[in-house]
Amino acid sequence: MKLELGKIFIKDIQFADTTEIKDHVLYVSKKELTEVFLTEEKIKEVEFDIAKPGESVRITPVKDVIEPRVKVEGKGGVFPGVISSVDTVGSGKTYCLKGMAVVTAGPIVGFQEGIIDMTGLGAEYTPFSKTLNLTCVCKPVEGTESHAYEQAVRMAGLKAATFIAEKAKELTPDETKVYETLDLIEGANAYPNLPRVGYVQMLQSQGLLHDTYVYGVDAKKILPTILYPTEDMDGAIISGNCVSACDKNPTYVHENNPVIEDLFEEHGKTINFVAHIITNENVYLADKERSSNQTAKLCKMLHLDAVIITEEGFGNPDTDLIMNCKKIEAEGIKTVIVTDEYAGRDGKSQSLADADVAANALVTAGNANQLITLPKLDKLIGTLDYVTKIAGASDTTLKPDGSLEVELQVITGATSEVGFNKLSAR
Repeated sequence: MKLELGKIFIKDIQFADTTEIKDHVLYVSKKELTEVFLTEEKIKEVEFDIAKPGESVRITPVKDVIEPRVKVEGKGGVFPGVISSVDTVGSGKTYCLKGMAVVTAGPIVGFQEGIIDMTGLGAEYTPFSKTLNLTCVCKPVEGTESHAYEQAVRMAGLKAATFIAEKAKELTPDETKVYETLDLIEGANAYPNLPRVGYVQMLQSQGLLHDTYVYGVDAKKILPTILYPTEDMDGAIISGNCVSACDKNPTYVHENNPVIEDLFEEHGKTINFVAHIITNENVYLADKERSSNQTAKLCKMLHLDAVIITEEGFGNPDTDLIMNCKKIEAEGIKTVIVTDEYAGRDGKSQSLADADVAANALVTAGNANQLITLPKLDKLIGTLDYVTKIAGASDTTLKPDGSLEVELQVITGATSEVGFNKLSAR
């Protein structure tokens, strides 16, 4: 499976009468984009804004972050089974708009949504302080239930990213990168002396408002399966979950999965990157046993020498993490787990809800309970009405001077980015 990923660098976003891309500037028509959002009947209205790196801007509560991508050649389309038809993706040619993102937000009551700060301490913990963000604040039709609102905002964000990406279809990429995974026998013959390495990605799937979708299917309904790593780059996996902001992989992170990127960088040099295995994180013990059994079996079938495992969420999924680790290790396969920790504000509590001696190689993404103070910023996109309700905040979060005292877990993408950067440095 070979994918050519063409990168078109966006250097600015401006509002205009027509949506188009010229000279690395994305011009956005509010009228045209509003029409896209209002195709979702549960959305009453939407307000657009632009947040740029270094500006004194806070965005909250954030639902999803999406990088616009469009399929130019090859089978299927981006976000298969959701926006495009159900077809196997990950081959051919795809264009992506680098340096920008579509950010959906809104008064999402009771959800564990997060904060993006474009400057200050908070900006140091999120990758999305470094992107040009087209923000879309969605207001629901009165009486809309939370889960229906979440679905509407999720779908509208994907539609908007698709609409924008289509404007790049006739452009010439600034840079093209080729990603290729050989079939199993071809790969074994091509790299007979390199260790066979796989990536096991645990997807959040604990139930309503805690879902991830694979080719449009709720991940809690799948058995662990093998993907070509490039399928992820075409949007085969999208976020639909509302776990703590630092533990949630927005759709942008799936599209730009840094573990996959790093493994491709070493592919054919120091390792043979064999496969991307996805598994879920269900809540019942029987489901955990079933999925971890299947994951270990797939690793053995692929004759892997080593595996990297990443977790999404914390607490209950820690059990899935340790089950996967110890069962894969029991097959004689070395594992490295990547996770954040919840060790209390003083860092002295047990950091994971489960443990095993097999988990003796760990890359930590830091303590999500770490207390930080975010300064008041000049501009707010969204609302602070619910800031005391999100995970990592409290009734005393909002201070008289406008600053926010919160745990690190409120920052969108916080610990994932830190952990992946540490993985890259190993």
